[in-house]
Amino acid sequence: MPTAAEDLRALIASRHGLLVVDSRDESGLIVAATEAATLCQAQVWLWTPADGLYAVGHDPQSGTRDPAKALAFLTDIRKKVVVLLLDGQPILDDPVAARSLKEFGDQNTAGSTAILTGVGAQVPELLLGTAIRWDLAPPDREHMTALVERIVASLPRSGWRVSITDLEPLVDAVMGLTSAEAERVILKQAAIDGRLDPEDAAAATRARAELLSDGPLDLIDADVNFTDVAGLQELKAWLRIRGKGFAPEARDFGLEPPRGVLLVGVPGCGKSLIARAIAGSWEMTLAGLDVARLHGSYVGQSEKQLREALLAAEAMAPVVLWIDEIEKAFAGAGDSDSGASRRVLGVLLRWLQERPDGVFVVATSNDVTSLPPEMARRGRFDELFFVDLPDALERSLIIEYHLRSRNRDPQYFDINALCQVTEGFSGSEIESMITAALYSAFADESTLTTEYLLDEAHSTIPLSATRAEDIGALRDWAKGRTRPAGGHPPPTANG
Repeated sequence: MPTAAEDLRALIASRHGLLVVDSRDESGLIVAATEAATLCQAQVWLWTPADGLYAVGHDPQSGTRDPAKALAFLTDIRKKVVVLLLDGQPILDDPVAARSLKEFGDQNTAGSTAILTGVGAQVPELLLGTAIRWDLAPPDREHMTALVERIVASLPRSGWRVSITDLEPLVDAVMGLTSAEAERVILKQAAIDGRLDPEDAAAATRARAELLSDGPLDLIDADVNFTDVAGLQELKAWLRIRGKGFAPEARDFGLEPPRGVLLVGVPGCGKSLIARAIAGSWEMTLAGLDVARLHGSYVGQSEKQLREALLAAEAMAPVVLWIDEIEKAFAGAGDSDSGASRRVLGVLLRWLQERPDGVFVVATSNDVTSLPPEMARRGRFDELFFVDLPDALERSLIIEYHLRSRNRDPQYFDINALCQVTEGFSGSEIESMITAALYSAFADESTLTTEYLLDEAHSTIPLSATRAEDIGALRDWAKGRTRPAGGHPPPTANG
C-alpha cells in the first residue's frame, strides 16, 4: 500500500488541481504534502487566516490574509507549487476568492495543486467537478513502530523507568492515532507513575478508544462475558468458534478473521447483552454506533458523520462495533428526508462489504420490516441469528442468574413454578420481575421468597401478550431465513 506522500504525489503528478481534505492531523498532512511536493519538484506554500500566504521558509506576502488577495497572488505564480489552504472556510465564504480557487483548480497550466482543509469531508457544491476528496491515512505500522521506539528510548532521559521490552502491544495500542496523539498517550502513561510497564499497553488502548470515540460513536464498558448470558447456546457456541479466527495461526490455516453477525428478534431477549459479552469474552474494545445521532440537518451531514464514525472504528481495531437497532439508520428512507437515509444506507452497505479486518460488527434489529433486504446479504455478515423468547430451560437459567447476582441462593426458590408462570416473558421482563419483588420484600421488611416473585409475575403483562401479532409475524419471517440463537426453531404464529 502506498504511503500518504506517495498517494499524494500520484495525484499531483496526474494534474489534480484541487483536493479537499478533512483530517485532524494537520501536521501529518503538511509532512505528507511536503514529501510529495519534493518528489514532484514543486515548491510548498501555505495559507492560513491568521498568517496569510507564504512559501515555506519565507515571510507571508503582504495583505494575503484577505482570501481574495491570497488567491489572486496564487494564480499569478507561474511555477509548480503545492499550496495548503489550512482552515479554508473563509475562502469559500468570499465569492471572489471561491471563484478564483475554482479557476486555479480548473485552469492552472503549471501542474500545481491546492489542498483545501477545514471545510468538511464533502466537496463543496461550488467546486464539484473541479475538486476531489482525499483522505489522509493514519501513520502506517512502520512509521508508528519507529515513533514508539524513539519515544520509549527518550523516557530514561526524563527520569522515567522503562520495563517494557516487547513494544508490539504498545504499537498496536496507538495504531490509528496521529503521531502527536500517540506520543501524548504514551507519555501520559509513563507520567502517571514514573514508569512504562507492559500493563500500560492496555491503558493506552483504552486512551486511544476514548480519543477516537466522538459524534455518534460511543465507547462502552464490556463488563460481561458469555457466562453472564443465560441461554442462547447455539449463538454462544458459534461465537466461541468464530472468536478463534482472530488468532495469528488462523490466517496461516487459511482463515479470514470473522466479520460480524446480525441479530434479529424479540426486544428484551439478550441481543444487546450478547454484544457486550462478545467484546468482554474476546478482550476487545466495544464501540457503539448510535444511529439515531447520525442524521444531521444539513445536506451530506449524515453521511459525513457515518464515514467519520466508521473510520474511527477501523482505527480502534481490533474492535467490536455494536450497531443497536440498525433499522433506525434507514427510518424515512423514502423522499421525506431528501434521500439522506438512502445515502446513509449506501455508505454503510459499501463499508460492510469492504471493511478491513479487525472490525467485528454486531448489528441488532427489532423490526425486520424496516430492515433493507440488502443488509442480510452474505458477505456483509457471517451469519444471521434469530433471538426468540426464552424457553423453559433458558428461563430457569435466567432466573437463577439474576437471583445469584443479587446474593440469593436459587435452591431456596421454586424455580419450576417460576418458569411456568413466566412463560412468554423476555429476559428483561424476568429481571424486572425480580427487581420489583425485591422492592416489595424490602418495603415489607421481609426476605425475598417465591411468593413475592409469583405475585410480581402475575401482575406483569408481558410483551408477548401486548404484541402477540408482531411477535408471531417476526417468528414466521425468521423461519428459513435465520439460525435460532437458542438452538430451537421459532414456533409459527399459530403455535
